[in-house]
Order: sequence, then structure tokens, then C-alpha cells
Amino acid sequence: MKILITDKMAQEGVDILKAVKGFEVDCKFGIEVEELKKIIKDYDALIIRSGTQVTSEIVEVADRLKYIGRAGVGLDNVDLKAATKKGIVAMNTPAGNTTSTAEQTMSLILSLSRSIPQAVASTKAGQWERSKFKGVELYGKTLGVIGLGRIGSTVANMARGFGMKIIGYDPFLSLEVAQQRGIEMVDLETLYKSSDYITIHVPKTPETKGMIGEKQIAMMKKSVRLINCARGGIIDEKALVKALQEKRIAGCALDVYEQEPPDPKHPLFSFDNCVTTPHLGASTDEAQINVAIEIAETVRNALLGKGIINAANFPSVSAEAFAVLEPYINLAEKMGIFAGQLISGHVSGIKISYCGEMTKHKIEPVTMSLVYGILKPIMGETINAINALAVAKERGISIEAVQSQKEEEFVNLISVEIATDQEPLTVWGTLSSNKQPRIVRVNKVYVEARPEGFLVFIKNNDVPGVVGTVGTVLAEDRVNIAGITFGREVPGGLAVSVVNVDTEVSHTTIEKIQKAKDVLFVKLLKV
Repeated sequence: MKILITDKMAQEGVDILKAVKGFEVDCKFGIEVEELKKIIKDYDALIIRSGTQVTSEIVEVADRLKYIGRAGVGLDNVDLKAATKKGIVAMNTPAGNTTSTAEQTMSLILSLSRSIPQAVASTKAGQWERSKFKGVELYGKTLGVIGLGRIGSTVANMARGFGMKIIGYDPFLSLEVAQQRGIEMVDLETLYKSSDYITIHVPKTPETKGMIGEKQIAMMKKSVRLINCARGGIIDEKALVKALQEKRIAGCALDVYEQEPPDPKHPLFSFDNCVTTPHLGASTDEAQINVAIEIAETVRNALLGKGIINAANFPSVSAEAFAVLEPYINLAEKMGIFAGQLISGHVSGIKISYCGEMTKHKIEPVTMSLVYGILKPIMGETINAINALAVAKERGISIEAVQSQKEEEFVNLISVEIATDQEPLTVWGTLSSNKQPRIVRVNKVYVEARPEGFLVFIKNNDVPGVVGTVGTVLAEDRVNIAGITFGREVPGGLAVSVVNVDTEVSHTTIEKIQKAKDVLFVKLLKV
């Protein structure tokens, strides 16, 4: 087995691979693209970090390649579609930098609370300004944690050691598991209003981009301190600057930025109560060693046939079965992404029912794809089709997949019922005559929606004029409608409209639709 490593990683990981009899390991750090194209055909596995771009052109000539391993969290520098088509499994290391990033978060919380960077600079400048740098204690304060995956949960555990009260928001962590971890689960509005400190640990997705802006900051205490070690752009930087200028918050600490590296003249750097570091979350010796060891062990075990973990694409199935399952796998993922953006409350269980030709084969890949789709809008790059079921179990979400024996309204049907502590959600999906995915029912309302691109999902009272009003608002804001479907529970009752649009719809436009008479709910979805 030949393994190629193209980005520098800790020697501990390289040594693990070199210790295996029959493995040949080549380290070619910083290799040029053209050279990589020439030699990749000779290797069974490729290990990278963020430097190497594994494009479709490279994948196309990688005739022998079986595995791509990324020593890090993301796989955005790998063309996953091309790799999947080629039968190459792509894997990453989601846990390697957990402690490092959590400790960076706590470091920023402490630095912000005690003005440590400013006090150090002052003392080194020959000043002795003890009264100027009076701080605040963490003991007894409330820490609001947005996102309770590995890193968020570790931060919560560390902060508890300082005597902090922990409240959290994560729709994909069950209330039972949260209680076991000593975390009080609340909605976002309550978290914003109640927290003395707010720390963010969610991926950057269309759902989370700009999730903390002027509106959210206006709900917070003037004594609140914001911390972001997740991804730049989750906090709206313009809104943050304005809040600091107007003294709407006590301070902030950032390790990540909308643009990296940020402009040296960025206004955030002018505030004494804004602590800034250059994306150091994973920058510890231990984290670099951990991800190197983790990816080395992952690739080693995969090559030796001892199992695949942390893969971002689908497990292997026979060519015959995949030919049947592929359109259903695609349908399931799109159903999941569609449903995942409409969930309200904390998810406790997911029940999936299948009927039709797909039940003649093992449906696990379809189930994995659907659960992955549900979790993806919130968890972003930390979730994949392979780890989706394990992550759901870890978060206290029960998964039930059954094959329906009764005769359904549709010959081939996937139905998913999502139980939450608020309003449950049911979505049905099937394939059109040309194998294209369709959403055919949402709760009790039948529709025929195409889950593709941007969709405006609307609930409204079934009265004349609503659809026309929606069309007018979209037209005024230069949004072109590609298709529309609607249905209703009963005449004059609840109606649902799903509008396919050619471009993303602004928050302003969505708010205009929401304010229209008889519109009960509206949300922009991206599938």
C-alpha cells in the first residue's frame, strides 16, 4: 500500500503509518499541482491538511486511490462529488482540536474579563495602572453556549469549573442529555436576554451566517460579553462595531473574522474592550499531534480493512444496488435538508418509513443520507453521511427506520416524522417519473415541491389574494419565480405554498412577506 502525504503534519502521525508492514509512505510537502497529477495514480491513500486542493482534475487521474484523509475538521478543499463518483472515501478528524479550541475560548473569556492583553501592554510600557484594569469575576455569572457539539460541551464543562451557570441552545441536543451535562436548555431569545457571556460553537452555514446582528444584540444585557472561536461571519461585524461604539455591550473577544486575515485598519481593532487573536483555536502542539495521529490511524485502519470512520461520503455498495438506491439517497438528503430548516424545538426522535423498490435492498445508506440532511443545516461540516447516525445517538436522538407493509398512496415513498418538544414535523417524498426528487406532503398538507436551490416556504390562511401578494413582493424586489406549488388542509383552513426562486431572497423581502395579511409563517430554505 502506498500513501502520499502532501501537507506537513506532526511526525507522530507519519510514524504510525511507517510502522505498518507493507505500507510505503512518501512525504512530499508543498507539492505542485502538476506534479501531484502525474504521481497520484501510484497511490492508495492521500493525506492532506488545508494546503492541498484535491480538485476533480486530480481525482480523475487517481485511478488507484481509495482514501483521502484530511488532518483537520473541514473537507472544503476536496471535491467530494468527484471523489464519491470515483469511489474514493474522504475522511477527516472532527475531534482532534476539541480541547485546544475550548481552551482558547476560555482564554478569551478570562482575557476579556480581566483586560489581560491591555494590562500586559500597559505594564510593558512602564505604566502601573492597577485601578484602570479592574475586572469582573466569572463565578456566579451565566454563560450562554450556542451549539453544544464536542467543543461547545467541553467549554460548558470547563466553565462549570469556574462556578458559572450554563444555559445553552442546540436544537439537536435532547433535553435529557443536556440535563445530564448540567446544562439548562433555552430558546435563543432567552439565551440572549439572560447571559452575561455568550460563546458561539456552530459551523458557518446559511442558517448561522449573521445569526447575531443588531436585532439580537438589542435583546442582550449591556454587561454582556461576546466570544467567537467558531467561524467569522456568524456575528455580524458591522453590528458588533456599532454595539461597541454605542456601548451596547461590555466587550467581545474574537479568534475568527469574516475576512481572514482581516484588514489591519478594521474598526474592531480600535476598541480596548475587543480582544482579538489570529485564528489560534487549533494552534497548539497537542492539537496538531492529535489530528496527525487521528488521521493516520483512520487511514491505516481503512487500508487494513478494519472499518471506516469520519467519512464525508457514502459507504460502498454493489453497483447493482447503487443504481437503484442512488436517486433515493439523493431524495432522502434533500428531504432531510428541507425538513431540518423547518424544525422548531429540540429534536428527540426521527422515524423514517420506506415503501417501494428501495426496500428490496439494504436501506441504511438512504437512512444515513436522510439523517445527515436533517442535521446538516445546523451542524455544517462537522456532520457527514457516515457519522450522522452516531452523532444523533450521541445527542439523545432516537432513529427508527421501518419498511412499510401497507399499501401507500405513492408506489415509492419515503416519509419522515420528526418529534420535538414543540411542534412535530412530517415530510413525505417520492420520485417523479424521471427519477427527480419531489416533496409531496408537509404535515397534513399535500404539495408537489421540487427541493432544489432556494425555496420560500409559506404557511398562510386559505383566503384569496395571498399567493398574488407573495408574487408581487418578489417581483418588486426583482426575485424571479421558477415554480410554485400550494395545498391546503381543508378549504378556508391552513394552506402551504412552496415557491422555487432563481436567486437568494433578502431578509428584507422575507420580512415583507411575513407582514402580509393572512401570512402565518415564512422562511427561506436552501436545498
